Amino acid sequence: MEIFTPMEAARHAGTKYRSILVAARFARHVNEMPQDRLLQAEGENRPKKLTTLALQKLTGGELSFRELSRRRSEV
Repeated sequence: MEIFTPMEAARHAGTKYRSILVAARFARHVNEMPQDRLLQAEGENRPKKLTTLALQKLTGGELSFRELSRRRSEV
């Protein structure tokens, strides 16, 4: 089991809260991929959990993201 500290994740995302949001969104995105593509991309017999994979890529600097401003709906 790999352990990622909040400071490791915050180093690449700015804050620990933003890093969790980015990792969670990436894990959801990977979850939507077909399982056979996921196995090929990982190159291992037993793929890692999606949250572990997301945090590993975030702390390794492999994930790039950008924040979009939310539009307020007019009432």
